[in-house]
Parts: sequence; structure tokens; C-alpha cells
Amino acid sequence: MGLTVFTGGTVVIEAGREGAVITSHAVAFEGGRVAAVGAEAAALASRDGAEVVDLAGGTLVPGIGDGHAHPVLGGLEAAGPRVREASDLDGVIAAVGAGRREHPEAAWIVGASYDATFAPGGLFDAHWLDAVTGDTPTILRAWDYHTAWVNSAALAAGGITAETPDPALGRIVRRADGSPLGTLQEAAANDFIAETVPRFSLEDRVAAIEAATRAYAAQGTTWVQDAWVDPADVDTYLAAAEAGRLHTRVNLAFRADPAHWREQVAEFSRLRAGIRELGHSRLSAETIKFFVDGVIESHTAALTEPYADRPDDRGLPNWGADELTAAALAFDAAGFQLHLHAIGDAANRIALDALATATAQNPPRERNHVVAHVAMLAPGDAERFAELGVIANFEPYWAQCDAVMRDLTIPHIGHDREGWQYLIGSVLRGGATVSFGSDWPVTTQDWRPAFATAVTRHSHLEPGADAWLPEERITAGEALAAYTVGIARQAGAQDRGTLAVGMAADAAWLSADPLTVDPNTIPGIDVRGTWIGGERVHGTS
Repeated sequence: MGLTVFTGGTVVIEAGREGAVITSHAVAFEGGRVAAVGAEAAALASRDGAEVVDLAGGTLVPGIGDGHAHPVLGGLEAAGPRVREASDLDGVIAAVGAGRREHPEAAWIVGASYDATFAPGGLFDAHWLDAVTGDTPTILRAWDYHTAWVNSAALAAGGITAETPDPALGRIVRRADGSPLGTLQEAAANDFIAETVPRFSLEDRVAAIEAATRAYAAQGTTWVQDAWVDPADVDTYLAAAEAGRLHTRVNLAFRADPAHWREQVAEFSRLRAGIRELGHSRLSAETIKFFVDGVIESHTAALTEPYADRPDDRGLPNWGADELTAAALAFDAAGFQLHLHAIGDAANRIALDALATATAQNPPRERNHVVAHVAMLAPGDAERFAELGVIANFEPYWAQCDAVMRDLTIPHIGHDREGWQYLIGSVLRGGATVSFGSDWPVTTQDWRPAFATAVTRHSHLEPGADAWLPEERITAGEALAAYTVGIARQAGAQDRGTLAVGMAADAAWLSADPLTVDPNTIPGIDVRGTWIGGERVHGTS
């Protein structure tokens, strides 16, 4: 890469712990690296052949990362009916009907993602879809991607009747007479999708990745953790990489299956070796994903004490503590990073316990294991992240009292545990590394409203609202650090996360400084340019 010099604005060299920020007035990129900062960088602007970017009063920050997302799933939403845009149940049904009329030849209707608050308890009836889909099998995924809503034709296609038992680690929600309602939870949904629903074509999947990574580049995001990859997805990513259709860096996390993980150790090691051999600068596969539990909204998150509205139910853990520990030991010994989805307080506890055992019993090495979401922590567990050196990956957009929190989450867990949620400030104050992600398409792909929420603990759309759990607010500097240096540690990339000399030239040019503006205005900041390894992937000179 040639010489590029940035002047005329603020350059954030590094956002560090406790909100400390190092800034400069200029930076220079050359050969894919940061070549100089400050006066030395500014002086290079006069060199023959130098490209000079006038920041026009804006701010250049290190490349933003997304520590937990599902790019293929998000990209594929555009291929189905536009249910996400609906504002109520009738709107979802109308969108599905419109999709069927637009594609009458389709053998299946496959869409995502609907808002679970549109029906009491998040339970949706097959008959509601039957009215607009007829005998065309139809499946919609909920925004949590742990639940699916199907019509009667889909139930018939999958052979699901009143006599069908619940699968291990899943639920077929039923009517009073035992017949399936049309809502499938956890493994019941995932198994149905894997075994019954036709797979999208390779071109559709590659196009989804391309669209997703273009959108990431357009918002200044330079690295993404795909947090749910099955072996069949690897060919999709390889095809996208080889065709030059990856527009940001992506790391793949292979999903460990509780029933088959022992065979997967060798399989995933082989797949990782193949991607390493490819040597593509924007594709890696260094991570194993564990779904320790489900989600609170469908009573599948694992709790230490029963749900407030279901006194005999502590959730639906996907892994027993002993089996999770055994799997963690094996994958850690194979050199993988571990990335554990944990929502309930019991799930977070057994996730931390498993990581503690793997670290203690396996040979010493540099580790960057992750617990993702960290939605509920029982007293005393926030401090364990720093003690164990585990990264806490939060999705900060969730740290607000929105309709889901008010109507589903808090009623399920009870007000006595409301304050156990999204303890970002507590984990940071305990000395742990925090990284941020989106969990897109569960919620917005855009880091800007999530950044604002981390700082304010309320929606930017309600700037005068009270902060939810205000003691868990963090500073803008700490939020930027979570998206940059925190992400760099999660990515295992010691050469990223800052714009210090010698670091990779990954950066985003913003129209305003997110560290100094009113945080409620951060979602309105424009991204004028994005660079990966010194190559401009968004914006024009």
C-alpha cells in the first residue's frame, strides 16, 4: 500500500482502560501499517506520491470491531419476507402474505426475524400463518434466533405431531391437547432448520456474506466474529474469500455440539488448518462456540434459582457442567479460542468454571477466551473475569429497559434480579477486558446506537429518559476501548486496536468525535471512510 497521510482533524491513537485516550493531529499509513504520527506524519504529506486525506474536522479512530455477530444469517434476512420491518403481529403476517404473492413458485417461505413481544409470552400459533400461506411450508425465525414460528404445512413437512417428543435440549410448544402450537424453541427450532428446511444456494449465501461485510465496512467495522459456524458454512466463506467478496476481516467460530463434540475436535482442527493454509488476510477460523444455554425470553436461559413466573423451572441448559468442562479442556488443548454464549447466571457461572479448569489443567499459553452476552451475573461473579483473564463480550445495545426488558425479561426473572443484568461497569472496574458486539441480526448491526447505550443506559431515541442501572454506565473512552483494544485482544491480534506506529492500518473516519459529543447524538455520526490494512474499503477521496 502507498503512503496515505491524514490531517485536518483529530486522530485517536488509542482508547485505553479507565477512559484514558491518546490523540494526535496527524497519522500516516504505508505498507499496510501505521508509519508515523503527529508532526512526523504531517511532514510526510509533502512527499511525492503521498495521498493526503483531509479529515475536515472529523475524527479518525482505530477500526471498530464486532465481537459477536452472525453475518450470514443477517445477510440472508433480505432474501425472505420483510418481517423485521413489521411493527405488530398483523404486520408480520401481512409481510409473509406479500412475500408469497411475490414468489408464488417458492417451495418454502423462509424468513426472519420477528419480534417476540408481538404475542403473549412470545408464543405464536401456526394457524395465524396458515391464513396467508396456505399449503406452502413456512418458517420464520424470531429475533433471538433461538426460536422459530412455523405454519401447519411446515409442521406436516417435519412430521411434528402431538405424539412427537421434544428433542433433547429443545421444546415443541404445545396446545392444551398436546398438539404443536407452531412455536419451536432451541434445539427443536435448530434441528428443524437443519433437517427439514431447504438450504439456501451457495450463491445466495455468498451474496449474503458480501452484503453483510459491505455494510460493516460502511459503518467503520473492520473485524467481525461470526459466532455460529457449522462445517457446511466453511465452503461459503472460502468461496467469498477467493472471489474477493469479503469486505471486512471475519473470524469463524465453529459450533460445538454437546452430543458430538469429541469427533468435532479433529474435524474443526482440520477445517482450521485449511483456512490457515489459504492464508487470506480477511478470513480466519480460530474459535469454538458453545451455546451454554438459551435466552431468558423463552425461559431457556439457565438460572441458579427458578424463574419468577415459573417456580419449577430453572431453564434449559445445553451443556451439563462436567461435559462442558471436558469439552473446554479438549478444545483448549487443541489451541482453540473458546467463545461461550451464556445468558443466565447459572450459565455464566459454569462457563467461568469450565474456563478456569482449562486454564489450570492445560499447559500455559496466551489465552483470549470469551464469555459472550454475560446477561446475568450473580453477586461475586463479575470479579471472576479479571481473576481468570477471561474476556467479557457484552452486546451493549441490550443494556436498556426497552419493551423486551420490560414485558418479557424482568417479569420472567423478577425485580429482585433485575439489577444482575449487563454489569458492564462492574466487570470493567474489576479489571477485566471487555469487548463489544452486536449479535446482529438479533439486534442492530450498527455500533453507534450500541455505543450510546453503553454510555447512557437508555435509548438514544429518548434522550431525557432515566438511565437503567445507572451505576453500570461507562465513559465514552471506555466504550471506544471495548470496540478497539478489547476487540483486538479477542481477535488475538496484537498488531490491531490502536493507531500507534507499527500497528495495522485499520481505521474509521468519523464526521464527529464520539468521545466529546453528546452521547445521544453518536448514532447520527457519519462514517466517511474505512481502511483495512491501509486499503480503503469504504468511501472515496
